[in-house]
Amino acid sequence: MLRTPHGPTAPEPASERPAPHGPAPARPASVRQAAPVPAARTTAPRGRRRRTSAALLASAVSVCLLAASAPATPLGIGDRLFPHLGNPGYDVASYHLALSYPGTNDTPLQATTRIDARTTTDLDRINLDFAHGTVHSVEVDGTPAAFTTAGEDLVITPVNGLDAGERTRITVRHTSDPVAAEGRDGGWVRTADGLAMANQADAAHLVFPCNDHPSDKAFFTFRITAPDGHTAVANGLPIHVHRTRAAATTTWTYRTRHPMATELAQVSIGRSTVLHRTGPQGLPLRDVVPTAHREQLEPWLAKTPDQIAWMENKAGRYPFETYGLLMADVSTGFELETQTLSLFERELFTDPAYPAWYIESIMVHELAHQWFGNSVSPRTWSDLWLNEGHATWYEALYAQEKAGRPLETRMKAAYEASDRWRAEGGPPAAPKAPQPGQKISIFRPIVYDGSALVLYALREEIGRTAFDRLEWRWVTQYRDGTASTADFVRLASDTAGRDLTGFLNAWLHDAKTPPMPGHPDWKSTDRAPEKSTAYRFTGHRPAAPESAAQPAGRSGPAVHRPGASREQTR
Repeated sequence: MLRTPHGPTAPEPASERPAPHGPAPARPASVRQAAPVPAARTTAPRGRRRRTSAALLASAVSVCLLAASAPATPLGIGDRLFPHLGNPGYDVASYHLALSYPGTNDTPLQATTRIDARTTTDLDRINLDFAHGTVHSVEVDGTPAAFTTAGEDLVITPVNGLDAGERTRITVRHTSDPVAAEGRDGGWVRTADGLAMANQADAAHLVFPCNDHPSDKAFFTFRITAPDGHTAVANGLPIHVHRTRAAATTTWTYRTRHPMATELAQVSIGRSTVLHRTGPQGLPLRDVVPTAHREQLEPWLAKTPDQIAWMENKAGRYPFETYGLLMADVSTGFELETQTLSLFERELFTDPAYPAWYIESIMVHELAHQWFGNSVSPRTWSDLWLNEGHATWYEALYAQEKAGRPLETRMKAAYEASDRWRAEGGPPAAPKAPQPGQKISIFRPIVYDGSALVLYALREEIGRTAFDRLEWRWVTQYRDGTASTADFVRLASDTAGRDLTGFLNAWLHDAKTPPMPGHPDWKSTDRAPEKSTAYRFTGHRPAAPESAAQPAGRSGPAVHRPGASREQTR
């Protein structure tokens, strides 16, 4: 994610492409059936019981009565930064999310979320993350189930317990509220003409019930119904479009071909135009823009194919089935790498304060995330540096190669600020917990330029050839999966042919910044970088450049406007 300072269309073709090579708590979800449920069992008889409908109904009544003595509790997988995020006991294979948009972005959407999962332990109850909607009903394998809420969890009691290794289908009928949860960021973003999603880091469960942690990636299908005059787009490729004349609505269905973390889900609904072009190796590209701004934005969108080709030269073939930019008519203060359809503020591209090279490097930041963070996702939120450090690295490398902005100058400035960033936010691989009521405060400077600095140090230590080989191996070996900091250290050591554990652990975990290989004169201070450096470091990432000097042929000088929130990037 990058935080920066500052009408209907024909259905998309279902293009085929070969697989790539190698800040206060939210309002709890309200419920209409709210019997408490028993705690998860630790032992259970093997073999799930199958009963007739009458027996199932009688059993459901007994479950509700039994549950009164065992109140539900919120669970979590124990993530160091978000201990109550995610849920133990099952692995989600796929989500099917059906949304009905009423035509206004201040009215709850009617929704159905279907989850296909496999249990990893015996369960008497199932916890889902969900905290901003009304639950109408829940079924487990087609049978009504009792449910209640606990904290930000929806706690479900199936009629029969589930045994480890079973496949199960959970269906939740609910509303999805686009009006922001009190004191919370993320989830639905209300645009000038509709809605979009921004679920990072812990906000997907403000939109739909889920196992809201990047360690549990799954396939997604989206079925979105909206009134005529609106266009709906989601992650993945379109598989069906159907217009209902009597209701004057159209339903779009999209499906991902690769697993995805919940934080990367994206649905755009608005008076938009979808623009199509072709990228490297026949990759289908689609961009979603406000129809009124189509011509103004087209020159920026036309840059994407060359940017993808540039990234493929650095990190291997693009890892997904499609890519594009969602240019939303909204001021968010950030850009977001939602999988296959990155979210951008329209005004980033129309504000003359920012030079072209700077905007293009931000485009590459979110594009690089498709490899680093999306295809290879963090095992825990403490591994966030692997996402943002790499995206910032390629952002800076692109600015150097395409606009003559020296990478070394940027890294030296980051080194000077590194000790201060570590004191404020912790070291790259052991970031401090988010501030109370501000969960996105984990996106601090240390995970952006402070983590790109780790990659620069590693390249200086092992050489460019080994470093480039490591990058390719990383995105190939862990494609479509999750990986940890320890995995990166092991692969780096294997690639370099020597143990780098001590070297990388110091860079990733120490309170003070280690000496920079090859640059013994570099010093880390408690002061912010001087204004003469290439970038001004504020907020969660580098803001627009301070210097008025721009490369030939580029836009005029950038101006940082005091009070603007556009200096943070995810």
